[in-house]
Amino acid sequence: MSALLIVGHGTRDEDGAGEFRRFVRRVEARAAERAVADTVAGGFIELSPPPLKDSVAELVEAGHRNLTAVPLILLAAGHAKGDIPAALARERDRHPGLRTKYARPLGPHPVVLDLLRRRLQQALSATARADAVLLVGRGTTDPDANADLYRAARLLWETTRDLGVRQVEAAFVSLAEPSVAEGLDRLRALGARRVVVLPFFLFPGVLPTRIHTQVGAWLAANSGMAASVADVIGDCEELADLVIERYIEADGRGAAPVGMNCDACVYRIALPGFEARVGQQQHPHDHPDDPTHAHDHDHGHPHPQPHDHSLPIAQPPAPGPADAQRHGSTADRLPEVRSVPETRISSPVGPPPSAMG
Repeated sequence: MSALLIVGHGTRDEDGAGEFRRFVRRVEARAAERAVADTVAGGFIELSPPPLKDSVAELVEAGHRNLTAVPLILLAAGHAKGDIPAALARERDRHPGLRTKYARPLGPHPVVLDLLRRRLQQALSATARADAVLLVGRGTTDPDANADLYRAARLLWETTRDLGVRQVEAAFVSLAEPSVAEGLDRLRALGARRVVVLPFFLFPGVLPTRIHTQVGAWLAANSGMAASVADVIGDCEELADLVIERYIEADGRGAAPVGMNCDACVYRIALPGFEARVGQQQHPHDHPDDPTHAHDHDHGHPHPQPHDHSLPIAQPPAPGPADAQRHGSTADRLPEVRSVPETRISSPVGPPPSAMG
């Protein structure tokens, strides 16, 4: 039985970081109840304590040599596909003999959808009946991850019509279109009169707070439609059980592990407009308590474009010096898209671990 390592991105919002740490303790208690993991730890790849390196070091000092990491992430973009696997590889270099397995991100799992419906119902009980929902995700430069938000929106619509919800639209708080304001514009044009804005986020943080700000700005400048913002999913037992499910799956127990869906992964498939990303090397983020190279983290990490909606993401800029530092030079990139067995991210322990997308 391997140790369970929960990996978060990190946030400058202390309430969000604190809720993550409390959630790790909840998972630890649930795992002990069910006798499925004897040790549970959690760490961040950037911004918040504890850094991943400290959590891994404590597990190694306690005698653990086999870890199964669960990324506490909803949309499987660069953090889940590259940053966390690269951080785990760095920990294996630091601790010879350490072996890791990597679970799938949470994604639009039925448990996540159930929790979103719960937050929606809570918002409806506090206001008049809503006829539309705007599901707002973080936004990424990965079209595959952005598409997952639309999948979640469709699944939510299919399962909330009994609540009187006629429309569910998707929008992004940063990096991707449509923006929150554009999503509200679309719902108003489609005839919505009362909208619940539903954050597709696990815990409080800078971006969930930004959703409130953006909705408030839209309401101040527009009329003809009311809107309120629901709570984030939050720390709860159902979410803890989903993390344990992902852990058991990746650990090779129970049902056969399911590989990450790589059908539209920009690191493996040459999607139009994203060809330069195929085969890019992945490097771990620098946590402020674990600096290993010069890499400024203003919001958390530099992006190909700022966190607003001033640039279209369909035409990504040509790679510059920052891209070369982050992903490696063109000469360093893999010459071809590798097959799944060649992209294993951990040493073989029991059944083959889930492949990285």
